[in-house]
Amino acid sequence: MKEIIVYTDGACSGNPGPGGWACVLMYNEHVRELSGYDPSTTNNRMEMLAAIRALESLKEPCKVTLHSDSAYLVNAINQHWIDNWKRNGWKTSNKTPVENQDLWNQLIRLMNVHAVTFVKVKGHANNRWNNRCDELATTQVKNRGQ
Repeated sequence: MKEIIVYTDGACSGNPGPGGWACVLMYNEHVRELSGYDPSTTNNRMEMLAAIRALESLKEPCKVTLHSDSAYLVNAINQHWIDNWKRNGWKTSNKTPVENQDLWNQLIRLMNVHAVTFVKVKGHANNRWNNRCDELATTQVKNRGQ
């Protein structure tokens, strides 16, 4: 399997509000940047969509190390919140419906294709690729996807 390094980020002006997502994919010396816009969304949805779009862009099953500054995204995977939600009929520990279930299902489907390891990185710190994703995502918001 090819080993791919991915960095992702989401941005939102207001929550909800206009949002942007971005990812940087790296394979050997190749670097690919993707980003997009949503006129009405939340920050968590943009964080998730960045990961989904990165994984969707891969043309074959890969071993992926996905870096995100989203505790929501990384903890849901690494702390097995998703497993608990599925077991509980997509309800939280407070018995309320899990938000963003549509995106969680997309992400689960993609994780069944790729071997994905999620890594939490500190946001707005001295991390070149996380900062680049933040720049791409916030530019999408500022330019309203133009």
